[in-house]
Amino acid sequence: MTGSTVLIIAGEKSGDNYGAALVRRFRDLAPSTSFFGVGGSALAAEGVERLFPLEDLALMGLLEVVRHLPRLRRMFNRLEDAVRTRKPRAAVLIDSPDFNLRLAKRLHKLGVPVLYYISPTVWAWRPGRLKTIAKFVDKMLLIFPFEKAIYEKAGLPARFVGHPLIERVRVGNGREAFCRAWGLDPERPIIALMPGSRRGEVANHMPVLMAAVPRIRTVPESQFILIKAEDLDGSFLQGFIPKDGAAIKILDRDSYDAMAAADLVLSACGTANLEAAILGTPAIAFYRMAPLTYWLGRNLVKIRVFSIVNILAGEKLVPELIQKEFNADRLAQEAGRLMSSPDDRSRLRRRFVEIKDGLGSEPASINAAQELYALLTGARRSGPSEGIPSSARPKRR
Repeated sequence: MTGSTVLIIAGEKSGDNYGAALVRRFRDLAPSTSFFGVGGSALAAEGVERLFPLEDLALMGLLEVVRHLPRLRRMFNRLEDAVRTRKPRAAVLIDSPDFNLRLAKRLHKLGVPVLYYISPTVWAWRPGRLKTIAKFVDKMLLIFPFEKAIYEKAGLPARFVGHPLIERVRVGNGREAFCRAWGLDPERPIIALMPGSRRGEVANHMPVLMAAVPRIRTVPESQFILIKAEDLDGSFLQGFIPKDGAAIKILDRDSYDAMAAADLVLSACGTANLEAAILGTPAIAFYRMAPLTYWLGRNLVKIRVFSIVNILAGEKLVPELIQKEFNADRLAQEAGRLMSSPDDRSRLRRRFVEIKDGLGSEPASINAAQELYALLTGARRSGPSEGIPSSARPKRR
């Protein structure tokens, strides 16, 4: 284990955060291990050598991917060259299945064992990817309890490690303190805008959000905060805000305090939906992509809801505005309905508690770090710490 090298790939901001927590916990087990690969600011802060920033992988939609295929191919080849040169003892691939499953195939040929963190959504579409996983992934780490039955049925090595957000989502200040820090009135409603973490998402969503703000502001008189994704260029985001939109405060920190203090979160489908649910804040989910990408994907998807909150709830619990339904009038209508209905908001909060409880309390980053340690040392494990010396287990913090 001394001086081991591990490849780690994260192509989304959420994966970057989850990977950083894994690396931090793993260093309790093997401090001298070095990591290199693809990631964002969170992985970089943990000392991971980035060959590429996560923005190079954070592409959305078929057309955008096709347009960047030459660059993705060069990136893929450079990663393969780095693997041949550095000979990592293992690879941790986080989400981003279109890229990572192809990379897993190449790593398998090179003899590098693969730990895959966050399963592709085989329960939603493209279940055939289970065959690829069976061939090229040594173990899958699951973050939703219901996924375990899918992998057990397929006879594939997998473990539910817990959801990383249960560890990650923490509130530092209450509403009053948050409002004082950001110059907001705690007596007036606060609406948080979360357009997404990728430039393509922001470009698709911000014009609609900015058109909806004046319609929502008047009933009742609301304050708006815009929560910026950590690795997103602030000037790019600012470019979508009209000159008369100065009242919209852009936050580059305190995101969980902001979501907890908000009366309503308007967020792109993704991790932010689940963060809002864990924090107990009513939300509206939305998403817009290229029409061709949507049409192709819609005919392959087995589920009829998009937000992970609704998937976990088994019903359309939070409103979803997808494609043409995501427009300023509909968004303002749904926001007004929720803001004026205490009963609907209370129902959402009750159901959010159930969803959070359903995710369990497993420490995902600790469990994931232990799985990586077991993969590197060849230890067979069936429980949380089998095969790992007690002196080398990550401490709960």
